[in-house]
Amino acid sequence: MTSDNFNLSEFLPYKLSVLSSRTTKMLSKVYGEKYGLSTPEWRVLVHVARREKMSVREIHDSVYLEKPAVSRAVAKLEKAGLLRKTTCDKDHRLVEIELTEGGLYVFNGIVPEALSFEAAILSAFSPEERDQLHDLMERLHDVLDRLPDATRRPQMDNDTSGKSSTEAH
Repeated sequence: MTSDNFNLSEFLPYKLSVLSSRTTKMLSKVYGEKYGLSTPEWRVLVHVARREKMSVREIHDSVYLEKPAVSRAVAKLEKAGLLRKTTCDKDHRLVEIELTEGGLYVFNGIVPEALSFEAAILSAFSPEERDQLHDLMERLHDVLDRLPDATRRPQMDNDTSGKSSTEAH
């Protein structure tokens, strides 16, 4: 392919970006309209909910967002009473983040709707095609992981199923 016949609409990185943006925008209606959360806030809330406590660094490593966006999301969620900061029992220099009862309530309110959204999207595929889609996405991640300057994918805390992606958007 030469630059003369380059077709952006057929360029895989562009197609993936558009699909991701559209999916995130639609999912944001689930957590945004009812609970007033932004995408970074949703991602932080989900990752903290998956663990009992997390440091800001662990959150940053998990949510695939820039550090300032993570800090702003944590601050807003704390101000809204959905997260609380505590001192780490093992190292009093570290601050850990955990869900409050209100945060758990919001998280539990969003998850069924997020899973329903995911199911609606995945209904376009048979179970075999869903497995194949998962495998293909993992292969793309593996290729990226081997590139020397690639940003590493977020750690998913022993979640290797990859079958549910509500936290990814």
